[in-house]
Amino acid sequence: MAIVFISPKQRQRVFFTGITVVFLLILAAISLGVFLAKPIQNPGAVVFNKPKVSIDMSIFDSQEFKDLQLFPEMGIQYSYKALDKAHKLQTGFLSASSLEEANSILVSQGLMVSEIKEVKVGRADPFMPYYTIPAPAPKKTK
Repeated sequence: MAIVFISPKQRQRVFFTGITVVFLLILAAISLGVFLAKPIQNPGAVVFNKPKVSIDMSIFDSQEFKDLQLFPEMGIQYSYKALDKAHKLQTGFLSASSLEEANSILVSQGLMVSEIKEVKVGRADPFMPYYTIPAPAPKKTK
């Protein structure tokens, strides 16, 4: 048997210490290279290259552009109650730009208006879901 003067634990400790020291030296060299590096200086001259853009305005003279029509004005929603010629109550909704126009539309349809009012758009709580399932009533126990 060979005589070993360094124990296996001592040899293992020296090995790991050596690896740790080498790792720390590499890490220190990298960090010094990063932290001590100076940024590359940019030349101070700013160059602006004006883009070559040409806008063709001849489209405004074309017949297709001249034939364009404006969008119709968006109407206000009204709810109404009116009597028809047979004196039956008719209810419904109508879109018009004003209250007078809504009234004249209903009169032109042969209805006698009893009530007309603007419908409020939207909800009081916008985060409330549209469809909710009501919870079942608790059962009474005797």
